[in-house]
Amino acid sequence: MDFSRVELSDEDAAFRDEVRALLAEQVTEDVIRRDRETGDNFDEGVHLALGAAGYLEKEWKPEADGGFSRVRRRIWELEKRRAEVPWVTWGTTSMVARSVVKFGSPELQDEVMPGVFSGHIRLCLGYTEPEGGSDVATCKTRAVREEDGSSWIINGSKMFTTGAHNCQYVFLITNTDPGAPKHKSLTMFLVPLDSPGIEIQGIRTVDGDRTNIVYYSDVRVDDRYRLGDVNGGWAVVREPLDAEHGAVAAADDGLADVAIMAHQAGFMCEAADHVAALVGRPDLSGRRGVDDGSVAYRLGRSIARMEAALSTSSIFGRVAMAQAMRDIAPDLMDIAGAVAALPVGADGGDDDRSEYVYRFAPLVGIYGGTLEVFRNMIAQYVLGLGKPNYSPPKAQRAS
Repeated sequence: MDFSRVELSDEDAAFRDEVRALLAEQVTEDVIRRDRETGDNFDEGVHLALGAAGYLEKEWKPEADGGFSRVRRRIWELEKRRAEVPWVTWGTTSMVARSVVKFGSPELQDEVMPGVFSGHIRLCLGYTEPEGGSDVATCKTRAVREEDGSSWIINGSKMFTTGAHNCQYVFLITNTDPGAPKHKSLTMFLVPLDSPGIEIQGIRTVDGDRTNIVYYSDVRVDDRYRLGDVNGGWAVVREPLDAEHGAVAAADDGLADVAIMAHQAGFMCEAADHVAALVGRPDLSGRRGVDDGSVAYRLGRSIARMEAALSTSSIFGRVAMAQAMRDIAPDLMDIAGAVAALPVGADGGDDDRSEYVYRFAPLVGIYGGTLEVFRNMIAQYVLGLGKPNYSPPKAQRAS
């Protein structure tokens, strides 16, 4: 593996400085504090500023169509993380926009895409249902076509529709043929969230983030908002699902994350750096925490685990990073001591972030599906071990 640094041209170095200056101006301490308080992972002012600067469009488009070069794309991704840009809503928007371009009508693309690039239109994912778990194909939200064929009536509910309260459209999976096999009964829509009959209710997760449950009660949606064929929704949703699962090819030039969840793993890296600095400072007696062999060992073990996870590719890396966060966060808090129980910004806190990582880690293990689902996918499709059997064990006959 090549760990050499990329030498930046004068133009790329100037671009880096330009990005840093804009992010420093926009992503203020107040923005970060407000984001932690609301749990939105979104700031409209920052998002619109990035759109006005052309960065959203350049990130979304390939270089051949006016997007970032490979080097500038990498600079942009790294600087966004270092500045702690609230990013989740742009992540879902970018993902869904590709399906809009691939499966939407030219009229729908004209309605949506300019606003996506300017930042005024955001898109969220309407997959999971209250009783559906990780299998989005077990969809009960019904879409029934009206007799004239011009529109649909949708009824149902979706859980974990993160960002819905800040978005204008939802990428909604519906069931249009309950009698068909589950993967042949689905139809996708891009539903305007200001449609009558939609109710968005906020839910707070253990890490303080906000997600939503969204209710759809006799929501009328014009057929022009349908993406792909009727009952052909699985083909539409598969590509965004693959991207969310991390089942995408690695870049040959090394100028990309080796797996998804690297953004989330950045919080883990920052926490580890802060804890290392904390135990490296001498106390009043001149002794450092790291001088204790057990502290040095546990900190070194945590950082080794972290580095191994960051270097693991594809869906394996997605699992490795999420599991590493779960395993490392308690150790980091224990090493840092009582100060680690204080949230970032609290009086007397050290801003080591390990408290946030501890609360955040369990959620990273369920984004886009649980770690158990991904381990089963690896077992089945990579190791050839067959499908898991969840049926109850057969009762033993008495001899």
